[in-house]
Parts: sequence; structure tokens; C-alpha cells
Amino acid sequence: MNAAMIAGIVIVLFAVFTVLRGVRIVPQARAGNVERLGRYYRTLGPGLNFVIPYVDRVRPLIDLREQVVSFKPQPVITEDNLVVDIDTVLYFQVTDPRAAAYEIANFIQGVEQLTVTTLRNVVGGMDLESTLTSRDTINSQLRGVLDEATGKWGIRVNRVEIKAIDPPKTIKEAMEKQMRAERDKRAAILTAEGLRQSQILTAEGEKQSAILRAEGERTAAILKAEGQSQAIDEVFQAVHRNDPDPKLLAYQYLQVLPQLAQGQGNTFWVIPSEVTSALQGVSKAFTEALPKSPATREVPDTRSAAMTAATEAEEAAKAAIADAEESGPRSLTAGTPNLNPVPDLNVPEPAPAEKDKLHKEP
Repeated sequence: MNAAMIAGIVIVLFAVFTVLRGVRIVPQARAGNVERLGRYYRTLGPGLNFVIPYVDRVRPLIDLREQVVSFKPQPVITEDNLVVDIDTVLYFQVTDPRAAAYEIANFIQGVEQLTVTTLRNVVGGMDLESTLTSRDTINSQLRGVLDEATGKWGIRVNRVEIKAIDPPKTIKEAMEKQMRAERDKRAAILTAEGLRQSQILTAEGEKQSAILRAEGERTAAILKAEGQSQAIDEVFQAVHRNDPDPKLLAYQYLQVLPQLAQGQGNTFWVIPSEVTSALQGVSKAFTEALPKSPATREVPDTRSAAMTAATEAEEAAKAAIADAEESGPRSLTAGTPNLNPVPDLNVPEPAPAEKDKLHKEP
């Protein structure tokens, strides 16, 4: 191979290489700045582009899509002199590739430092409580300041978000104690309200129960009183109809006396003064010779005096009942009955025929 052939091959290769350098393909959402002889000439758009080899120089491509940059936590001093670490996230997009390449050397670093300084200015005017609860306010203020400052760099800041706010460890412990105290307070209030409501409902239930119990006791007392009244009335009417004499009352009185000592708690009992009179009346009723009625005249003398007295008392009671039915009901005087065998002055005198009948000799 001679020298002419070698030179031809070199020229062909150089021509191919030169053509390839003059053709540039730019991807979508990318942009490239072209410098001709060291000066900005134009910006290459997406697609096939041609440049002059060895005269035009294409700078590195710039991404035109929205980018997300997360910055490291930065210490910020609040208004109440507390140091908190704030972690931010920035969403931005390059709108002017020429300004982003020639107005600032490194726009990512510039945005980061601008974010830190703006964040310190905004948070420095707030206390810790406002900083923790006013994230939207901080985001909006940061976005406004960054968008205005980065506009000349060909960058548009879309959003600024605070990822985390970390107060000091001692402040965290104090906040946890405060939250625990608030929760204990709410729990105590709820417990007290529940106990109060329970006591109110219990009191209302006891009130209704007492009212119903009192109404039941009142009705029972009324019914019991009515029953006792009817019983007393029946007894009074029976006594009024039968017209008992003092001897019968004395006998009933003596029958009731032993019942006074039947109680389990009775260690002694008092004998009333009327017992002597009652005993005298009963003894007279069984010992005195009463006038015989016509029905008992034929009784043999072999009977005992006690049986005779009992029969005569029964006959006298029947005669008194018959007399009461003929003359109508008699009125009984209220009070303590006299147990002595003394005729009652309030009882009307029997008719002359009855007197002859009772005092007639056998």
C-alpha cells in the first residue's frame, strides 16, 4: 500500500468524523446551549440538530423536567431561642436553559443556600408552637421568596415542603409530658362526667323507687286501716246486738291476761288494778245463787253449783237477746268498761213484765 492510498483513507475517515460531529440529537425534555467561538449562539431543542464542527461547541444538556431536591436538616433558631432541625424538600423546574447555564454557576447549590437563609428568616419570627403548627404558612412564604429570587436564573419553584421539624431532646420530653398530662386530664374529666351521670341516674332511680314504695305503703296502710275499721265496726255491732253484761266482760278480761306474758321478750308484766274487780265479778258469777229462769226450774239438785250458774247465765243472755230484738238496738257508752258487778246506769230499765220475770221466785 503506497502513501497516496493511506492519505485517501485518512481523509475519508476525517470527513466521516467531521460529519458526525456536526449532527446532534437532543432527547425530549432536554436542551443544549451552543457556543460558537466561545460565545452563546443558540439553544438546541429536542430532535435532530446540526452544528458546525470545530466551530460550535454544545454544552452539557439541561433537564427541563420538574426536579425534586431534598436538602439536609438545617439548624434553625426560633423566636423563643430554641434550636430545631428542619428538613425541606424543593420542587423546581428549569424554564430558561440559557439563564440556568450563564446566570449562575450551579443553580442547585444556589437554590439550597437560598432555601436555608429564607427558612431561617421565616422561622426566626415564630416560636416553637407556631413552627410546629404552621407548616403551610412556612411553605407558602418559602415558595414566594424562592420563586422571586430564582426567576432571573431561569428556574421556577413549584412547591416547598417541610419534611420534618425536630426539636431538641429535652423539648421532646417536655412535650410528651405535656401531651400525657392533657390526655390524663381529658380522661379524668370523662371519668368524672360518667360518675356524675351515673350518680344522677342512680339518685333518680332511688327517688322513683322511694316514691313507688311510699305509695305502696300508703295504699297498704289505707287498706289495713279500712280493714281494721270494718273489723272494729263488726265487733262493735256484734257487741251492741248481744248487749253483754259486766260479768261476761270480766270473764273475757281474765282470759286475755295470760296472753300478756306469752311474748319472748317479756321478763315481767304488770297486773292492772282492775284484775281484783274482775276476779270478784267472776267469782260472784259462779258462786252467787242467781234466780232461776222458767227453763231451769226442773234441773235436778244433783248438779254442781258451777254448772247451775253457767246454765242460768246462758238463759239470762238468751232472754236479754230476745228483749233486745223486741225493743230495738241499744247504745253502748264509749270508755273503759266497769268490771264491778254494778248495773250500768245508762242501760234503760227493763219493762215491768221483764222485772217480774227475772225476780220471780222459783
